[in-house]
Amino acid sequence: MLVLVLNVGSSSLKAAAFDIETARPELIFGATVTTRGAQRIAAVRTGANAPAHDEQIGNLGPTGAIGWLLDRLEQDKLSDGVSAVGHRLVHGGARFEGPVWLEPRALADLRTLIDIAPDHLPAELEVIDAVARQWPHVRQAGCFDTAFHRHLPTQARVFGLPRDVTDAGIVRYGFHGLSYEFVVQTLRTAGALGQRLVVAHLGSGSSLAAILDGHSIDTTMGLTPAGGVVMATRSGDLDPGVLLHLMRTRRLGVDELNRMVNVDGGLAGISGVTGDMQTLLDRALTDPHAREAVDIFCYQVRKAVAALAAALGGLDTLVFTAGIGEHSAVVRERVARGLGWCGVTLDRDLNAANAPVISLPGAPVTVRVVPTNEELMIARHVRTLLDRRATAPAR
Repeated sequence: MLVLVLNVGSSSLKAAAFDIETARPELIFGATVTTRGAQRIAAVRTGANAPAHDEQIGNLGPTGAIGWLLDRLEQDKLSDGVSAVGHRLVHGGARFEGPVWLEPRALADLRTLIDIAPDHLPAELEVIDAVARQWPHVRQAGCFDTAFHRHLPTQARVFGLPRDVTDAGIVRYGFHGLSYEFVVQTLRTAGALGQRLVVAHLGSGSSLAAILDGHSIDTTMGLTPAGGVVMATRSGDLDPGVLLHLMRTRRLGVDELNRMVNVDGGLAGISGVTGDMQTLLDRALTDPHAREAVDIFCYQVRKAVAALAAALGGLDTLVFTAGIGEHSAVVRERVARGLGWCGVTLDRDLNAANAPVISLPGAPVTVRVVPTNEELMIARHVRTLLDRRATAPAR
């Protein structure tokens, strides 16, 4: 029995087919579709331990890329074994507090959330529709990045806005919840969770969360994934007066502001070159704007760690995860620099080796590098939904 997981990200499309009949879901097929120049390239893996190889698929949008993936699974004779398709959905609003089957009512509710996730939900819904057209008899499930943060306390959830605005659902939802959930489960299984945990999910989209006894109590992103620390192309937190000023003085409309905040901003906007962290690090010695972008990113992440530690009343464990968090020893070192006062001290050699634990032995705060796996987390959720369906009493 297979579950196909589809993850439409801000810079890629990931697919993974898992055999869920094993004790731990086993990867059977994986592909990551990215854009390189004018071409779309899929890095394909046929098995958990198989090396990835590139396949050129043409300049396709999300729907075309999904069609290519489904065709590829049919060619590999895997499609007949797919029992369900699970999707990462960025926003669940107040309506969705956990994984659900994407039936007509749920899809209708999702479409009402497009205004608060205009850069994610339309593409995600487009992919769901594409799967339904090609595989109409396969059930689809939605797993929400907001669900992990659904019980944020009032002081972390509510903005300083009139009560009627708050009551209309304009509150902090938080994101990257599937990644945080995977990290928490991984640490809990290893007996290493700790009571007061800050997780730094650092990638093209970046956020941090304060996790107390396994539960989110605060996080850096807000109503949308544009808030929090500066990201590859997203501005992160802004004085709201900045947007008002730009509306007044430059006569910018909603679409222009959205592009500035989500597409042209962030590290790409600061550097004037790119939002890719490794490229910025490579250029930092000779390009002052690239150096400035790296400095700002590390400073904002460091400040967020300290703020979330305050929300927790102290810090037992700091975890780095996602693309930058897992692979950039330089960024981790620069974030940790200046956090010695709260017990964060790194072992230089362990950090350079991307070791699972990179803090000095005996340090008050354990600093870990934990590879995240949102696709595996989604497969686990879909297996739970299928199990519930199989044991539900007949009506």
